[in-house]
Amino acid sequence: MDTDYDYLIVGAGITGLTLAHNLANDGKKVLLIDKRDHIGGNCYDYRDKNGVLIQKYGPHIFHTPHKRAFDFLSKFTTWKPYKHKVVAFYRGKLYPVPINRDTVNLFYNKDFKNEVELKAFLDTKAKKLKKIRNSEDVVISRFGVELFDAFVKNYTKKAWDHYPDELDKSVLERLPIRYDTNPHYFNDGYQGMPSWGFTHLFRKMLRNQNITVKLNTDFFKKRWKAKNIIFTGKIDQFFGYRYGKLDYRCIKFVFRTRKKDFQEYCVVNYPDNDVKYTRITDFRRLFMLKTKRTVTCTEYPMWKGLPCYPVPNKANHALFKKYLALTKNVKNVYFAGRLATYRYINMDQAVLDALDLYDHLSKKQPIKEIPTQKYLTGK
Repeated sequence: MDTDYDYLIVGAGITGLTLAHNLANDGKKVLLIDKRDHIGGNCYDYRDKNGVLIQKYGPHIFHTPHKRAFDFLSKFTTWKPYKHKVVAFYRGKLYPVPINRDTVNLFYNKDFKNEVELKAFLDTKAKKLKKIRNSEDVVISRFGVELFDAFVKNYTKKAWDHYPDELDKSVLERLPIRYDTNPHYFNDGYQGMPSWGFTHLFRKMLRNQNITVKLNTDFFKKRWKAKNIIFTGKIDQFFGYRYGKLDYRCIKFVFRTRKKDFQEYCVVNYPDNDVKYTRITDFRRLFMLKTKRTVTCTEYPMWKGLPCYPVPNKANHALFKKYLALTKNVKNVYFAGRLATYRYINMDQAVLDALDLYDHLSKKQPIKEIPTQKYLTGK
């Protein structure tokens, strides 16, 4: 019986797993379901016959400035030190991204020696704006139009099917600002890869007799009567698409087994508009494996398929607010995670949001009423 469980958690991604683990440790009976045939959501990984650890839904690198998120996940894994490097292949050359001093020097054929020289140069290129209205404004106000056109404009169009001026500023505000030669993609104090992969980490989170896992189980094909529901799927689907569908960008992942030295870097971006894909990941380099072969993942963004990224523009924000209002009319249902709160968040933020919701459910703290709706709660 569904009512034998204190919580039905819909979605076995990192949000659902974090909540299931903590609630079960408190003695709560948890039923965790997922329509896919595996746990871990989009962070799921597995080994192929050559011993290569493959991430089925593209590269996921753990990084965070938050000790709470790092400490929580560290209960289930040790970490391989790893600092992510990304380059862009633009017109026959490799450029470091995010844009840093080496990028600027190579692009303009300059030799800036320090931050002062670089800032003075970029100040002549940056567009002076009174207000940052969208993602294009974010970049051109920092680096100017030429660097924007080369590395951001067409790459963003491919990734989102929207140009940066059509996207909320939050999309490209995620990019670090660099005036030094730091080659690493992230600046966070805690960075690494779980020693045996994310799936191994997730399995350890579920080692509790109070947790029942049912895969290949579609929440929408049954009428559930659970005491409490935590829903991490698409919020518009939960409400039967009453006001229409929110946009979610999807990706087609194409995997190929290759020679181990296929590319020098883990991830190579392709910002040229005549290339249909956005990036290629080399998993051997991501997990620092000593295998004879590697597996690469080429990403083709599209509108059909598994929803990967909410599209943050005005139309979707307005539609989401309508669904947000409906959450006040459902009892004992909690909405959490990227799809349910319609936000573009990293793994660490998903963990932190889940821990915050757990704190509320266990009466450790009240729900935080904040504009971005870290999690939504049916009254």
